[in-house]
Amino acid sequence: MFASTLSFGVMAIAIRLASASLHTFEIAFFRNFFGLLAVLPLLIGTGRAALRTTQLPKYFVRCAIGIGSMLAGFWAIGHLPLAQAISLSYSTPVFVTIAAAVFLHEHVRARRWAAVALGFLGVLVIVRPGSADFSTGTLIALLAAVLSGIVAIQIKQLSRVDAANTIVLYTYLFWVPMSLLPALFVWEWPVGIAWLWVIAAGLFGTGGQVLWTHALKLGEVSALTPISFMQLPLVAAAGWLLFDEAVDAWTWVGAAIILASNAYIAHREAVLSRRAGTAAPSAGAKPGE
Repeated sequence: MFASTLSFGVMAIAIRLASASLHTFEIAFFRNFFGLLAVLPLLIGTGRAALRTTQLPKYFVRCAIGIGSMLAGFWAIGHLPLAQAISLSYSTPVFVTIAAAVFLHEHVRARRWAAVALGFLGVLVIVRPGSADFSTGTLIALLAAVLSGIVAIQIKQLSRVDAANTIVLYTYLFWVPMSLLPALFVWEWPVGIAWLWVIAAGLFGTGGQVLWTHALKLGEVSALTPISFMQLPLVAAAGWLLFDEAVDAWTWVGAAIILASNAYIAHREAVLSRRAGTAAPSAGAKPGE
């Protein structure tokens, strides 16, 4: 899990560096293109079996929402302080819980609703609507988290029928053309070191997804979720060293509140997962942009 967290942190830093010369749409396309190249060995290793599915329309919808989440999240990384953008992305499990109640008709008890309310409190502490530091950019970061939560539920539904390799393959096969279309309207070829940043975003993003999946197979979600928050000090340090960004106390306090909320939500989902014998929705939340 620590390796996965490190990979996602490097991906965020690479996206921020690429944003200096490239539009968000292009960064998303290159992240998906090089990500697809990284997962092609899955197709070679599993043959045609990985392409067998009866859920193509569902994949289309899942990937369209995922692209929306990705574009919003990448924009936030490129335009907000890194630590703030990443802190707000951690609110995804809060929206996963809400989406599970709405779309999967899961029975969410009072304790998990209390954790959701706590998560929203952490978001408000970071965003501080009405204050001088509030910006519409924070709403875009929250939109990415909301859409990511919906995607996590869709992954849960797809996984009831298809294998993990099938879900990953079709995700990238749809993502590449879907992200290319908006990129064409702002196209500008990367120059020099920008190539390194977009390649790194694709490889480390895909590597983080693979490592995240394996970590969830080996350990409990509730135990692993707090480790993923090590990404925050990593990107905060990078923001300070590379972009001269200071992290205010409100961001740290809000992130800590969201961490507490997520830890309890993950614990409850792990308990319910063991009882039901299924994977918790949050298992797909992190890589499900």
